[in-house]
Order: sequence, then C-alpha cells, then structure tokens
Amino acid sequence: MQSKRYVLAIDLGTGGPKVAILSASGEITAVVSRAIDTTFIVGGGAEQDPGQWWAAITASTQEVVETAGIDPEDIAVIGCTAQWSGTVAVDETGNPLRPAIIWMDSRGTKDIENQVGGFPRVMGYQVSKILSWIRLAGGAPGMSGKDPIAHILWIKNHESALYEATYKFLEPVDWIGMKLTGQAYASYDSICLHWVTDNRDIHNVKYNKRLLSISGIDAAKLPDLIATGSIAGHLNKEAASDMGLPAGIPIAAGSGDVHSAVVGSGAVDDFDMHLYIGTSSWISCHVPFKKTSALHNIASIPSAISGRYLVADEHETAGACLDFALSTLFAGIKESEAGNVDTSNQQNTVLSDMPAKRASVYSRAEERIPGVLYAAMERAASVASPGSGGVIFTPWLNGERSPVDDHTLRAGLHNLSLYTTQNELIRSIYEGVAFNSKWLLDAVESFTGHRCNSLAFIGGGAQSALWARIHADVLQRDIIPVDEPILANVRGAGLLAWLAVGRIQAGDIHGMVATGTRVTPDPDLAPIYESGYKRYIDIYKKTHGIYRRLNA
Repeated sequence: MQSKRYVLAIDLGTGGPKVAILSASGEITAVVSRAIDTTFIVGGGAEQDPGQWWAAITASTQEVVETAGIDPEDIAVIGCTAQWSGTVAVDETGNPLRPAIIWMDSRGTKDIENQVGGFPRVMGYQVSKILSWIRLAGGAPGMSGKDPIAHILWIKNHESALYEATYKFLEPVDWIGMKLTGQAYASYDSICLHWVTDNRDIHNVKYNKRLLSISGIDAAKLPDLIATGSIAGHLNKEAASDMGLPAGIPIAAGSGDVHSAVVGSGAVDDFDMHLYIGTSSWISCHVPFKKTSALHNIASIPSAISGRYLVADEHETAGACLDFALSTLFAGIKESEAGNVDTSNQQNTVLSDMPAKRASVYSRAEERIPGVLYAAMERAASVASPGSGGVIFTPWLNGERSPVDDHTLRAGLHNLSLYTTQNELIRSIYEGVAFNSKWLLDAVESFTGHRCNSLAFIGGGAQSALWARIHADVLQRDIIPVDEPILANVRGAGLLAWLAVGRIQAGDIHGMVATGTRVTPDPDLAPIYESGYKRYIDIYKKTHGIYRRLNA
C-alpha cells in the first residue's frame, strides 16, 4: 500500500461527475468530467438517472487513467463525494427502482409538514419532536421537503408499492459506494440529513429509536452505519471491470459535497471559513461543538474528518442564477459574437441570439454553456457601476434553505426603470448572490460566535475575478480564491481518501491546497453595498408572504 502512489477521486456533482487522479502530495495530475441530465417535474420534482451517473463515472475513470498515463495497479485507494441530500431507492443488488430524487426536489413538503407537526406546535414542529431532533441529531428536517427524510416519506405516501419493494434508501454517494463494494452502507457524515442518528458522541454515531419513530421511516430500509474516515470495503470484480481497474482497491467511506468541499478548500482548522459558489452555495467551517439554530436552519453536523463537527447550511441557487440568465433572460447570444462584445457603451446589447439550452437550467457551466458566454457576462457586469444603478436581484429561483427555510421564495429583479441598462441587470445578478452570501455570513458568524476575517473561495463561481471582488466589497472581508476552485470537491475526496489509509494527517491538508491572490475589500464601497443590502433584506421582509401565497 505504501508504494502505491495515486488516489482515484470521484465527485458526482449536480451537473455530472468529475473523476481525478491525485498524487501523494495532493496534486491533481489529471481530471475528466462529463455532463448528466436533470429532469424537472411540475410540482417541485427534480430527478436524475443513476444509470447515467454510473456510465459517466466509469467512462471518465477509464479516460482519466489513460490521460494521467498511470498504471491502474498503482492506485492505492478510491475516494468518493457527491451531491448531498438525495435519495436512491434500490433493491438488494443495488439496482435503482426509480430515478434518483435529488436535493432540489420539494415534492415532500406536505409529507414532512404532516410528519413533524402536532400539538403543541412551534415553528411548525410538534414540541417534543423538535426537542428530540435538536437534542439528539443536532438539527431537524427542513420544511422545504428537500431532505432525504422528506423524499422517503413522499415515496412512502405516493409510491407505496415501490416503498415496500425498496431494500435500502441511499444517498447518491452511498449508492456509488454500493456499486463499488457491493455493500449498502452510510458513513456518520453522509447519513446525518436523514435526521435519524444520535450525533452526541461524534465517535459513535448511531440510529436512534425515538428519531426513527418520529420520522416515520422503517429502520430496516436504511443502510448500516460505518465510521467517518474508515475503509468501507474493496472494489468488487463487476465494478472493476466497468472501470478498467484491478479488483480489491480499498474504498474510503464517502462524503457529501459540503464535507469534501471544506477539505478541498484547505480551510480545515476550527472557525476557518470557506465560501462555495457553484450551482448552489454555502458558507461553512469546522467548529468544536454540536449546536443548532432552528431559526436560521444552521447546524453543526459530523464532518468527513473523524471526530470533527462541520457547520451545515445552504443557499439553493447561486451559480445557477447565471445559467438561468443565459438560458432565459439573455437567451440568444451567438458564441461567435460573445468574444467580441463591446462593453464600452452602457447601452450596448451584450447578449442576443444563442439557442436556449433548457434541458437543465441548473446544469454545470463548463458542460452546458460555453465559457465564452460567461466571459461575456462578466465583461458586461464589470462595465456597470457598483450598486447596479439601484437594481437589486434576489436569487431565490428555487426557494431558500438558510438563513430562512422557505421553498416558496422566488427570484426577482427589483427597481427597474426605463433607464436601466442591460449591463446593470447582469451586474445585479452577481451582486444579488453576494447579498445572499452576506445574509448567510451574518447568521454563520452569530452561530459560531466568531467574526470571519477571510474566506477561502471555491466552486465554479470562484473562477470569476469579478465575483471575488464583489464578494469582498459586499462582505467587507478578504476573499482568498483557491487554485483550480472548481476541483475543490474532487480534491477533497482524494485528500479524505489519503486520510482514510493513513498517508496524511488532517493537519497536513492546509499546506496541500494552493491559493491565489487575496482580494481585499474596498472600504469606499462599503456604504453603497450596505445600503443595497438593507434594501435587499427589506424586499425579503415585504415579499415573502406574497411568494408563499403565490407558490404554496
């Protein structure tokens, strides 16, 4: 084992998998990505095909090994991470019985509301139930219907025959683990959004009878638990054949994307924060305590690093807002024109004739929409002045989770006039996502009791120098872009795999992640953005009731 020099890391994102080869120093020597489709269903459904996941993972594995030019026998361990808060219903052999329900799916809203309710009630929860969840699990099911517990209840109530036929309900990363090892399991960290585990002893997380009872889920339909940071099993012959690898490679316990991202950001010390901007976004850090803020939908949960707690929160849409804008508001730009956009005139038309790509407006940028189009958006946004001429964008395209849990919220462009330019509209999208980040940062700093001085910046959004600058100015905090920020999750999966086989220690991780130039805030812009942020919060306060009536 000590002589084997590489990790194979798998990251199943919402837009598709990335598969990478990492060296013993944590360097990514090769990476391959493929796109997958998302099906959006009227009523809040969002599904993907696990068969397409596996086909993309296996093809990418074969390609990345060839690209890296390594001997497959030289792979020491395989690490996995995936989009979190999803549900795959499988039979005893691991075959999916229906499409996977992913983290965007809110069809279980009524099911979870009914399950957690009762008298006496506070914030929609029956009092004894919410007290049990917070005391034991460190959090409670969200009312948005997007946690796995809500997915499973929806299947139980609306697809009862399939529920009865299901052997296990698995997180996406744990389904990959079952494909790799043939065993159905979940790690302490991957299972926690089911809200059925007692997390008080971080070294001995276990299912709890009280939580299982109030959840309404049969314990037999959940996977066995394994320790965070452990070796889950070894690559079986069937998966090895599909991937072009030798059987028997150790498989590290998998983790959700929130968990792998913090490792891939390098910010692994307690209270060292990172900002992730991808399809969704979050602000997270490790903390030395178990705590819950039901009011803001923030909790500290088991980390992917053994014995540690991690702050969990989420914004539903961030980078997805740019995808949406390119696919709808500005659909029509010709790729050949995008590289020659003249942004010297505030009134110019930046985007004009691209065929709309609506199979999935939340798809990964580098696969669905050419990078030149994002460059055109960034150039346009950079022309408009800070504050976007008073235009404010609220980025709640799919509701929100933190610091408010409300699936009925919707996005909007506010304060438009006949004098509003297209460049101002585009910049307002960048700024609106940053206002949302400030909203969350305020809540996270209150939760942790620590002021954040800097944030490591990762995800696809961290490729944008403009977005780094806007976040620094809106948050009035230093922003530290991580090198190859879009690879943070797959890097994190690889580093966690090295941890699992004892080749590195947690204290080594910070020095294994390279960063770019620190972006410091401009204090002269603080009044402009503070005023815009106050109006942003005013818009939420005055419109959330309207959205609830429109979208309930």
